[in-house]
Amino acid sequence: MTSTAAIDIDWIRMGTSMVLVLLLLAVLFWVLRRVKAMQHLGGQQRKMQLLETLSVGPRQKIALIRVGTREVLIGVSPSQFTALANWEATAHLPGALEDITGAAS
Repeated sequence: MTSTAAIDIDWIRMGTSMVLVLLLLAVLFWVLRRVKAMQHLGGQQRKMQLLETLSVGPRQKIALIRVGTREVLIGVSPSQFTALANWEATAHLPGALEDITGAAS
């Protein structure tokens, strides 16, 4: 038979191991959040941004991207990218797209 002291030591060892693993996970998550925040703050301003995508078929999309001060509408398929339209970037206000296309709002 095993003594109760040996069983108690096993429970203490298992408990401290679990606490150590949970503490290690918490530190890892904290470090990952800090690194992600530093990438946004310390990095240069991105020159290209994906503003929005719209799926128009099983493997086709339309994407709106901003490159510098221009916005570009592109078609994306498995084999190619096609520029559909481009214009100077404007403030994204309600009705801004209608103003570009000439439709009345």
